[in-house]
Amino acid sequence: MQIILLERVENLGQMGEEVKVRPGYARNFLLPQKKALRATDANRKVFAERRAQLEADNLAKKGEAETVAKKMEGLMVSMVRAASESGQLYGSVTARDVADAVGAAGYTIGRSQVRIDKPLKVLGLEPLRVQLHPEVSVEITVNIARSMDEAETQAKLGRALDREAMEEQREMEDAPEAEALLERAEDAADLADEASEEEKTA
Repeated sequence: MQIILLERVENLGQMGEEVKVRPGYARNFLLPQKKALRATDANRKVFAERRAQLEADNLAKKGEAETVAKKMEGLMVSMVRAASESGQLYGSVTARDVADAVGAAGYTIGRSQVRIDKPLKVLGLEPLRVQLHPEVSVEITVNIARSMDEAETQAKLGRALDREAMEEQREMEDAPEAEALLERAEDAADLADEASEEEKTA
């Protein structure tokens, strides 16, 4: 089907271009989303009359998207998921999950704006692109971990927690308890020494 694009569509073309697409793609996505018109003589005339207004609207929306993109720059959202010892998730993180997490961080986006090239099925930090406007996108980081503590550690390390790092983290968490036990043991040893000294002098 031949269509006229009403805005830039990724991997398809710029506003005003006439392109050929599969009929299903046009009927189910481009036409209902008002991203295109059927390429008929009547629609070419309509587009020519509306072009200035469409370009002005597009510039306004692009400006808004650029403002939001600046605010979102460097955004990291954390997600807690169950995973195996090797770091494989039981399930995967979806575009809807990411959109909800970004929404919780104070930005309203739709799941169709989240660009996920491959399923997110492992723990770690994943860079993702969010398409705020046909001409504006921003990169965010999704931090997938077993707990919020683990997510904080991954954020500090800048990478997924491997076995060694997890063991180090556990050791650090256990360190205060270990120190307290060591102090108690040393105190007990000192008392025993003092008692034996007193026995010798008695």
